[in-house]
Amino acid sequence: MGLRTTITERQRRLGFELKQLREKAGLSAGEAAERIGMGRAQLSQIETAKTTILTERLRQLCRLYACKDETYIDALVAMSEATGKGWWTAYKKPMEQGPLNMAELEENAVALRVHQPLLIPGLFQTADYARALFVTPGLGFERIDEALEFRMERQRVLTRDNPPAVHAVIHESALHMRFGGTEVLRGQLLRLIELSRLPNVTVQIYPFTSRAHPALSSSFVHVVPAVAELGTVVLEHFGSIQYLGDHPSQTQYGTLFESLAEYALAPVDVSLAPEAHSVKDSLALIQHLLYTL
Repeated sequence: MGLRTTITERQRRLGFELKQLREKAGLSAGEAAERIGMGRAQLSQIETAKTTILTERLRQLCRLYACKDETYIDALVAMSEATGKGWWTAYKKPMEQGPLNMAELEENAVALRVHQPLLIPGLFQTADYARALFVTPGLGFERIDEALEFRMERQRVLTRDNPPAVHAVIHESALHMRFGGTEVLRGQLLRLIELSRLPNVTVQIYPFTSRAHPALSSSFVHVVPAVAELGTVVLEHFGSIQYLGDHPSQTQYGTLFESLAEYALAPVDVSLAPEAHSVKDSLALIQHLLYTL
């Protein structure tokens, strides 16, 4: 079997986890390979996700590395055996690998924690809002119709069977950015309220009046799968996406998100009676902005 020419984030993460286990066990790649009757080059290719690993070989490595967490091992096996095929497979030609990776991560998530300082999160965007972003010169969206269709398809994760719990903290700045004009923004703000009716969606607004915070200058998504240890922090920069799967990064961004949520306004809750909104909360702020448009 030839080496992979395209490596997905799931495949890269599996190799990363196996390498981490080996290093924790204090074994070199050559020592580990020799003990299970494998060539050193082959193990290196597995750790760099350039090739696959058979399930029994994977379990053999876990035993060699003295890993006894069966839930974690089963999750690694599931990552290894996954075909990587899903609704996103139909978009392999028009879309780059980054969005495809994100779709697969979301598909396997039990929770998504999102922070956005200047934009409405992609999972919450209306088609008009997203299109206004995609037509912006210099952002690299050449096949706009396909990109828009892909983004709308991604949003189905919010209403699928057993959807992930999605908690978003959005800075007030994002609610003032009139991409596409006033009516597009109005529709987008109404969409935030509508999505907040879903039992698995929590929306909080971080107001201008709140305290300064180190996370306000950047956006991130913390993707949490069933085995939280295999979670991923996704950082999107202009023209690139960075994936952080190490434990310190997950802890750091988990703490950052909890702090953001603490200092943000109370979540949008449309079930409360009007008089219950006497104090400032996220819904009151959104409604105020709608009134001023």
